[in-house]
Amino acid sequence: MNNKKSDWHTNNKTPMRIIDEFIQKESSSGILLIFATILALILSNTFLSPFYESFLHIPIEIRIGSLQLDKSLYHWVNDGLMAIFFLLIGLEVKREILEGHLSSLSQIALPGVAAVGGMVVPALIYLYFNQDNPVALSGWAIPTATDIAFALGILSLLGNRVPVSLKIFLMALAIIDDLGAIVIIAVFYTTDLSIISIICHPNSLVNG
Repeated sequence: MNNKKSDWHTNNKTPMRIIDEFIQKESSSGILLIFATILALILSNTFLSPFYESFLHIPIEIRIGSLQLDKSLYHWVNDGLMAIFFLLIGLEVKREILEGHLSSLSQIALPGVAAVGGMVVPALIYLYFNQDNPVALSGWAIPTATDIAFALGILSLLGNRVPVSLKIFLMALAIIDDLGAIVIIAVFYTTDLSIISIICHPNSLVNG
């Protein structure tokens, strides 16, 4: 009797329990990322495109007294959630550098070299195919950045079948690659550099 009751509870899971079990899976973030990407591609390339654009630009406001932040959903995701995402990734890489898989110079050299190659090779390919278009040449830095969210999302789909060292390698590669892309933007696409920020940045890394 008890076994039958246990089987009944197992086969009749509540929606909240199903959601909770899905969230606990390592592959859940990758599944959601792929699903959201496919959905966005469908919405932006069909007759639903105007509704999708309107949804992205829904104004979201946070007000505390005289302090007011009024941005669109698009800006909250790009400038808010993505900043938190990169902070978490950066903290994970920092932990690995201090006491993990990237704690020695020989271990961090490989993702560093791979990141440099991941910036230089795509840029050279872009320049080769656009050498006769002076307007397009100015966009040579576009392919230098790695989409770390997609890279980690695809790896998460494989779950425990992917070794931790490979995930750390990819995170370090993507972080170094993105930092390189930021430096490229600052050097080649910025008219006014903040010297104070450049000086303070290494100090924050050392003391953080």
